[in-house]
Amino acid sequence: MTGRVNGKIALVTGGGSGLGAADCLALAREGATVIVTDVAFDAAQRVATRIGNGAIAMALDVSSEAAWQAVIADVDQRFGHLDILVNNAGIVQMADCEDVTLEQFRRVNAIMNEGVFLGCKYALPLLKRAENASIINMSSTGALLGYPIFFAYSAAKGAVRSMTKSIAVMCQDKGYRIRCNSVHPGAIETPMVQEAEGRIGTERPVASGVLPAGEKGAPEDVANIVLFLASDESRFVNGAEFVIDNALTIRAW
Repeated sequence: MTGRVNGKIALVTGGGSGLGAADCLALAREGATVIVTDVAFDAAQRVATRIGNGAIAMALDVSSEAAWQAVIADVDQRFGHLDILVNNAGIVQMADCEDVTLEQFRRVNAIMNEGVFLGCKYALPLLKRAENASIINMSSTGALLGYPIFFAYSAAKGAVRSMTKSIAVMCQDKGYRIRCNSVHPGAIETPMVQEAEGRIGTERPVASGVLPAGEKGAPEDVANIVLFLASDESRFVNGAEFVIDNALTIRAW
């Protein structure tokens, strides 16, 4: 199947690396015009250049209201609407409730909790102009399990999960042609996971086929779900949460 999101305009946050870059590549491959945003503009530009085909790189600090307003105004001027919003940007802070500082907690939540709120809030006017729009919010298995060492991260991802459901119902009740779903990856081989494991820049290849317990997934495993949710194939999927974790959350241990 090709052209699954043909002609759609997609904005991806944190698109300069990891899951965000994989999302951008998948959406572009299937026909979307992709706006690659990242706080690191050079990283976003590299992904946009790799895509070609009209992809645009924009600097975006998702924790900044003014930055969101500027990016959305630019998208409005260029395209007049938005079909797909992927709220993917995130960071990780390894500390439990006793050890995390208030400053660290606020920073993590500013990016992944407030960042998703601001993205949805300011993109909604453009999404409402689309024929069939989709918001995809990147949560985590951290929103579903007890991960003491990722306390702030899990708190933010839990907020993303609940915001997603509220937005889905709100859009439906107000008659907006906008769906909103959340994606909950487990351990995926990304720079963020490499950082958490203390092996920055050391990428481990992911095996093909069905994986045994404990193996990490590839960014493309998540991007494939994002692509489905972005496409009209998922028109009856709304307010749902997609867990991509190779059975991690259903194990008894």
